[in-house]
Amino acid sequence: MWFLYLLSWFATFVQVCLVTLALAAGLYYLAELVEEYTVLTGRIIKWLLLLTAGTYIGLILFEDLPYYLTLAGLLSTGFYSLLLMNFPFIELMSPIFILSCVLVFINHYLAFRYFADVWHPFSEVLAFFTICLWLVPFAFFVSLSANDNVLPTTHKHSDSKGNEDIVTSYFNKRSKRSGILSLFDKVKDSVLPERTKRF
Repeated sequence: MWFLYLLSWFATFVQVCLVTLALAAGLYYLAELVEEYTVLTGRIIKWLLLLTAGTYIGLILFEDLPYYLTLAGLLSTGFYSLLLMNFPFIELMSPIFILSCVLVFINHYLAFRYFADVWHPFSEVLAFFTICLWLVPFAFFVSLSANDNVLPTTHKHSDSKGNEDIVTSYFNKRSKRSGILSLFDKVKDSVLPERTKRF
């Protein structure tokens, strides 16, 4: 009996590793798609914002959720929409981005507090968290590295002699990734070191 119990713990560990690997591969693929299709990604995020705002309005009209929960969600949706004004360029130190991140935590706190006090079926709680709290921030999180692939519009000379052209400057800057893809590249380099070819 003890052997099967140990085997179940080992199988659980293997399953968690496989799910984590699949999630990482999916996130990497999504980040690559976002880098390739930034205009389409901006439109998709705009539609996700409209879906989330419509969901909050539907919750106000048809459900008896407290107003502080739904109005805080609508306020955060408004701040998320301000991030689309310069999409795909997202300044991580801009006040709008920082306030959006703070609102994500405030919305989660309010939702956890409400659903801890008032019982709802798990499917309803999961639907609220997925549509109202996770969908749009996740889309922005995946698209953080999208501005790495945008063509330059102005040129700044980084060389003291000024002999670097705009294309060289773009490709030098482009090699330095930021966001989720840079995280995956660092993990890939540390886990799978580059092999040298033998002749």
